[in-house]
Amino acid sequence: MAATQTARERARAELTREIKDEARRQLAEVGALGLSLRAVARELGMVSSALYRYFASREQLLTALIIDAYDAVGEAAEAAGDPKASPLERWEAIWRAVRAWAKAHPHEYALIYGSPIPGYQAPQDTITPAGRVAFALVAVLRDADLRVETEVGEMPVELLDQLDAVTQILKVNLGPETGSRLIMAWTQLFGMINFELFGQYVGSVDPSDAFFAHGTRQMAEFTGIKMTG
Repeated sequence: MAATQTARERARAELTREIKDEARRQLAEVGALGLSLRAVARELGMVSSALYRYFASREQLLTALIIDAYDAVGEAAEAAGDPKASPLERWEAIWRAVRAWAKAHPHEYALIYGSPIPGYQAPQDTITPAGRVAFALVAVLRDADLRVETEVGEMPVELLDQLDAVTQILKVNLGPETGSRLIMAWTQLFGMINFELFGQYVGSVDPSDAFFAHGTRQMAEFTGIKMTG
């Protein structure tokens, strides 16, 4: 009985992968808004009712794809952050890895960092995977001897409360100044990638390799990482 159940579980896992692979192919063709369970089922030679046993709705399938994408870019960031390297080298490696993943998987990247999907609201399940890149950057800052050269001045109470909440989520006390700079740098990372992937650098810093490398170092220094490595 156990062997039979294991075989069924393997078959279900394999078909689940096929469904998601086909859905990703459709993302590249029609985007998230055009993703259809019926179309996925048709391409796999399944009846729609059979596919609904794996994903009860289009939203559930989208959520699975979103979690997979967050996990994939998070894994890329984590793998790049070699703890034996200097903080600066780790920071740069993570930024390069995130950018490389985005360029290799533009449609999956657009699913998580592009325009919101009308009518779709991400569930709580996506929060932890969505934070993996940030956690990888936090690990670098935690191990670095940070040296912030300039202060931004007094912060509003509302911002201090927000940063305190973020600190509790990250489970590391970076202090409000470093915490705010980390969020700015995290935003800059994906902002630069978005501009590159969505053609906003055409006519200016295109190709953007040199600009991205420069921005990576600027954000490292901004968060307090020593440029000597």
